[in-house]
Amino acid sequence: MRTESLRVLASRCGALALITAVVGLLPWLSGRDPALSVLRALSAEQEPTREALDAVRRQLGLDAGPVTMLARWVSGLVRGDLGRSWINGAEVLPSVLSGLGVSLTLMSAALVVVLVVSAALCLPTLLRGARGDAAATTGGAGAALAALPEFLLAAVLLVTLSVWLGWFPPYGWDGPLHLVLPALALGIPGGAVLGTLLNDALPAVFQEPWVAVWKSWGCNRSVLVRGVLQRALPPLLPQAGLAVVGLTGGAVAVEAVFAVPGIGRAALGAARAQDVPMLQGSVLALLLLGLLAGAVVGVVRRRMLGPALRDAALSLPPHSRWVPNRLHVAIPLGAAVLMAVVIGWGLLRDPLRIDAVARLASPTWAHPLGTDGLGRDVLARVAHGAPATIGVAAAVCACSYVVALAIGFLPNVARGLAEASNAVPPVIAGILVAAVLGPGTFGASLAVALVSWPALAAHAAALVEQTRAATYVKAHRALGASPSRIELRHVLPAVAGPVARNAVLRLPGIALALASLGFLGLGAQPPAPEWGLMLAESLPYIERAPLAALSPAVMLLLVAVVAMSLSALASARAHDPRRRQPVDRPTSSGAGR
Repeated sequence: MRTESLRVLASRCGALALITAVVGLLPWLSGRDPALSVLRALSAEQEPTREALDAVRRQLGLDAGPVTMLARWVSGLVRGDLGRSWINGAEVLPSVLSGLGVSLTLMSAALVVVLVVSAALCLPTLLRGARGDAAATTGGAGAALAALPEFLLAAVLLVTLSVWLGWFPPYGWDGPLHLVLPALALGIPGGAVLGTLLNDALPAVFQEPWVAVWKSWGCNRSVLVRGVLQRALPPLLPQAGLAVVGLTGGAVAVEAVFAVPGIGRAALGAARAQDVPMLQGSVLALLLLGLLAGAVVGVVRRRMLGPALRDAALSLPPHSRWVPNRLHVAIPLGAAVLMAVVIGWGLLRDPLRIDAVARLASPTWAHPLGTDGLGRDVLARVAHGAPATIGVAAAVCACSYVVALAIGFLPNVARGLAEASNAVPPVIAGILVAAVLGPGTFGASLAVALVSWPALAAHAAALVEQTRAATYVKAHRALGASPSRIELRHVLPAVAGPVARNAVLRLPGIALALASLGFLGLGAQPPAPEWGLMLAESLPYIERAPLAALSPAVMLLLVAVVAMSLSALASARAHDPRRRQPVDRPTSSGAGR
């Protein structure tokens, strides 16, 4: 276990070093002249002559070359000096620390929300288990909340609790009330993930023999519940750690929605302005936050296990099998039909036609969902945005699957890459790629693919190792079958199917990640009818035309509902005992055929 922890630490430190080097080389990787960007930021009217650009390069040290400049930055980092902003000349470190303090406050409040939401989801199962009923609830509410991206939930909370009800201020960072909505948007999905995982594991723990022994000794419910939680939590903490690490990526979108002056918003602004020193410090701070969160979760897990179990593999017994009913099939079917109706109706309309007279119009027969700030039909833009969101996600998913399947035959490489990718949320990858390639659909797709395929590769690598160790594969090898024939005829077919199902289940998450990058201005650019971009364009006038923002949000919610339901149905089908096949299955083909 210690060797595994050291390997994980080494891979994540390597990812941090690689990302830091990439950020340091951004001025040369982008292919654009950083001196020209800085000159335009400092003085838009000044003519970009050769003398002026050379003066900017000398002032910023750009004439020394990329390697020398990167070495200077790393040397300054060791001394606690992050340099000065290229835009306003202010020191980077104080700005980073100020934004980091705001983000830490927001994440601390979000962690409180995580604990409250997870406790609320698990409380019914805990009470029923303590009374002797170990049956679990379906967990549909938790799974639905877990499927919501932070930026989408932030927009919904902004419309409902701030615009419509007026309970909380919509923007800014001035007092405790400004903390409520960002903390809810950031904490509810993470709490739903932890609560759903724990709620699924509790029934199996309540059925273990030691629970009956404790009850026979007369232990009260509080003692029994504490013991069950101490048994159920440690195996789930690695997955919970990933959810906590994901808070760093979600903080970027949430801070952008609510205009919170945190480190995520600072990184996004620095990427747009090509302020490389500020971008370096902000991204480094975000990655350190993620690594620190993962380390804290690891320490808590080891503390809960105790000295006797720290080096032992602790896992939960098999979960109880969930049997879907008609409602579980009707909900995704209804959501899919509603999406098909909206898309089919809206495809007959022009998404780019501007009607200045009908700006921010309410829903009418001519415009069933109203119009946006330029007078464009919202229904048409929502319908034509489906290919830009779901279609691009399907292409990214297919490319990730092909790459993961190829890399999966190198188990050690695939596992290390997957561990390193866990430290890089899609939003941070999108910021870096946008700084190199510029914002656009291709850059957003590449950013999501960079953090999507390593997890699939790790899954493929685990299946490759399992299949290679199977008895029937060893028998073919002993009978003289060539390694290439074994890999192509036996290992590849055993790996391709499960990894393909995993990739399909990740398709909605990829679509939501692309929408989040579009919402932040890192993906598709105007006037493209992309759902995330539409949501971002509608936020400034959300009070006058809430449907313009709610329509793409509802479509993303429907995608999440369909994805959650299909994932649950696929899981139930895969765990059906009637369909389960032995691992060491016989084969009818001989080794020499």
